[in-house]
Amino acid sequence: MSLFKQSMLALAAGGLAAGLLAFAEPGFRAADAATEPMASATRLQPVSAFAKVKNKNERAVALFQEAGKVIQSPRCMNCHPATERPTQTDKMRPHIPLVVRGDGGVGAAGGLACSTCHHEANFDAAGVPGNPKWALAPVEMAWQGKTLGQICVQIKDKQRNGGKDMAALIKHMAEDELVGWGWHPGGSRTPAPGTQKQFGELIKAWADAGAACPKG
Repeated sequence: MSLFKQSMLALAAGGLAAGLLAFAEPGFRAADAATEPMASATRLQPVSAFAKVKNKNERAVALFQEAGKVIQSPRCMNCHPATERPTQTDKMRPHIPLVVRGDGGVGAAGGLACSTCHHEANFDAAGVPGNPKWALAPVEMAWQGKTLGQICVQIKDKQRNGGKDMAALIKHMAEDELVGWGWHPGGSRTPAPGTQKQFGELIKAWADAGAACPKG
């Protein structure tokens, strides 16, 4: 390969990196993460901590409230937006560049697809997250702006959760790869509290206790 071609390839690669860096908002910096309220919510109480709650409904509510630390974290909320536009960073800013949900949650036809920037793994050099299943949740599962009780009812509703019964819902929460990305977000993003295993155990215990939802 000629020196000219090598130089042009280097410039093209540099331009792509610069573009990706431009898409990575300042919120990916450790300084921003340190000011994010969720940054302190790094632990989940184990299911055993709720054994002392004898009333099943009260125990179910307490278990879901604990699981809610994950559900209401930026790692989950960013992909369950109230509008057609996702949010990003710990501060849940509107996504830059402008993208919208589109069919299947992967970007609008003729517009910018999620896979244009989000590939199969995190690209930490540019602050761009990635996963093979990267997409927005369906609009029926929009969580932003809702109370934890409203989200709870929504999660149980087969008309709005993709037709999942409780067993499928537990499996989704405990094992789904894209859900699991929330604990391995890369860069300086604050991971979801606890671990996916602990989260799955809380959801299962909530279901076993009758799956009551918080009020409000």
